[in-house]
Amino acid sequence: MRATEDLVREHEDIRVMLRIAQEMSLRLTRGEMVDAAHLEQAIEFIQNFADKYHHAKEEDLLFPALEEAGFPRGSGPVGVMLAEHDEGRGYVRAAAEAIAAYKAGDASAGLIIAANIRNYAGLLDQHIEKENQALYPMADNALSEVQQRELRVSFDLTNSRPEAVRSYERLQAILHELREIYIGSK
Repeated sequence: MRATEDLVREHEDIRVMLRIAQEMSLRLTRGEMVDAAHLEQAIEFIQNFADKYHHAKEEDLLFPALEEAGFPRGSGPVGVMLAEHDEGRGYVRAAAEAIAAYKAGDASAGLIIAANIRNYAGLLDQHIEKENQALYPMADNALSEVQQRELRVSFDLTNSRPEAVRSYERLQAILHELREIYIGSK
C-alpha cells in the first residue's frame, strides 16, 4: 500500500469534520446556540488531526520526497498546497479566537466563527480534491519504488508512535461524538 493511500483515507475523516463544522456554522448563522465545548472540540480535531497529524506527514515526509523527485517546494503543486495549508491555519486561528469571545457571551462572535468555518471548509474541500485527484497521483508516478517504500516506512513510524496513537484515538472519539450530534449517519 502506498503512503498516499493513508492520506486519502485521512481525508475522509477530515471531510466528516468539515460537514460537522459546516452544520455548526449554519446554526450559528441562524442565531442558534452551539455548545462552545463542541466548537472547541471541532477546532481541536482540525488543529491536531488535519494539521499536526495529516498536514505534518505531507509537509515533513511527502513534500520533501517530491522535492527529491524534482518538484520545487516554493512553487508548482507543492507550493500551492503549502500556501493553502497556511491559509487554512489562518481561518482556524481566527475561529479559535472568536470561540473565546463566544464563550464570554459575545453573541456576535458566533458570526465570526461561522464565517471562518465556512471559509476553511470551502478551502479545504477544494484542497482535498486537488490532492486526491492531482497531487497524490503525480506523487505516485514520480516517486521511485525505493522512495515509495521509504515513505511508507516513515508514515508507519509516524502513525505508530505511542503519543500519535493516543492522540488519534482521542480525536476519533471526538469525531464520532460530534458526528452523532450534528450530522448523524448522513
